[in-house]
Amino acid sequence: MSDLYLIAGLGNPGARYENTRHNIGFRAVERFAAKHGLTFGKIEHKAQTASGTAIGQRVLLAKPQTFMNVSGESVQPLASFYKVPPERLIVVADDLDLPLGTVRLRKSGSSGGQNGLKSILQRLGTQEIARVRLGIGRPPGRMDPTDYVLGAWKGDEAIIAVEMQDRAVAAIETWLRDGIELAMSRFNGVVESAKPPASPPPQPPVAP
Repeated sequence: MSDLYLIAGLGNPGARYENTRHNIGFRAVERFAAKHGLTFGKIEHKAQTASGTAIGQRVLLAKPQTFMNVSGESVQPLASFYKVPPERLIVVADDLDLPLGTVRLRKSGSSGGQNGLKSILQRLGTQEIARVRLGIGRPPGRMDPTDYVLGAWKGDEAIIAVEMQDRAVAAIETWLRDGIELAMSRFNGVVESAKPPASPPPQPPVAP
């Protein structure tokens, strides 16, 4: 068993998908890497990887290049090669079923319909995998969900997306330092830019 932590951000490879909603997992691990001085400079087991130390722990960051729906074809071999047990793996992915701006960590459970996570759980043969789910909301009107997740962030959404990435980075740091339970209690919620504006306090009646 290794003392290495594996942090996998999910997305699709290639310039076409770079700034799409589906790739927010990629963007989050890239922000983590930049914060901790790590560089994605290697391809192994069908993933771009970056390795080094963060929060006093040995970490391996991975961006599977298999396309989202078969992410397990990269993450499982990486975990096997580096002998990373399930409790030292965390996955970062978008989630259609969470409102835009919602960050939700769980320590286990089903994929919730996220095909990349589903592939990883199937390949690893366990649901005991921590995950950071980043809410992108449902498509408007009758828009096809595939078109929506493969669409680019627009307007204020882009600001919310960056806030979610920063919150994911902080959550992963807490997971590394203090474990998933504290990370869940501290970071599950909605980022500031996605919260509705506060109602103004009621004004006292004007004296006649």
